[in-house]
Amino acid sequence: MPCIAFNCATATLPSTKGALKGRARLPLSENGDDFHGKCLLFTRGMWQNANMTVAKQRFIVEEWGPQSSCRFVTVVGIASLVLSAVQAWRIFFHLCKGHDDSYFSAFVNLLASLFLLFTGFVASTITSVGFNLWCDSVTDGGTMPSSCEDIQDTDLELGLDNSSFYDQLAIAQFGLWSAWLSWLGLTTLAFLKVYRNYRQQDLLDSLVHEKELLLGHASRRPSDEDPRSGII
Repeated sequence: MPCIAFNCATATLPSTKGALKGRARLPLSENGDDFHGKCLLFTRGMWQNANMTVAKQRFIVEEWGPQSSCRFVTVVGIASLVLSAVQAWRIFFHLCKGHDDSYFSAFVNLLASLFLLFTGFVASTITSVGFNLWCDSVTDGGTMPSSCEDIQDTDLELGLDNSSFYDQLAIAQFGLWSAWLSWLGLTTLAFLKVYRNYRQQDLLDSLVHEKELLLGHASRRPSDEDPRSGII
């Protein structure tokens, strides 16, 4: 029963991670379409007066964020979504067949989980830091009367659709960090599985060694007895 519960928990997490990664990838794709392929993350800008006579201010983008940041987050989301589906199918297949992972397979699974845990953390950090930098720019470091969420309802006159950028990036952050927590849980389960397999293998080796000692001791006992001990 503990093994079944362990495998069921391991099988449930990949599908959960896949849904969360999909939730993070779709808003980023929508945001890229709304911003005409420009990357919102790490974008810098400032508010300036439209002209010398009118006090109206206009937001000017000084530097758009690097495309590599958005591409990396998108690639990590897609790769995690695909690998989560593959891993979920593999685990459910083992459950249906009644098989368990070998020590080598469990160790490879642990390495893959550690790698995706690391890349997921980097992607989540890039999204959070890059989005906060954009919000600091559009709110002028928090001195604007409107918050970053309220500014999405204001036309920044950048020639693009900025009416949903806050909602899109907030959902993306939630999906990425939630998926990272799921990876953390799965990595912990993968480590425990490797440790359990190692303990089982160590126990099996100990039992084989004890059996060999007992067989060797039993084979030596007749030769050690004195053949004259039965003579009265």
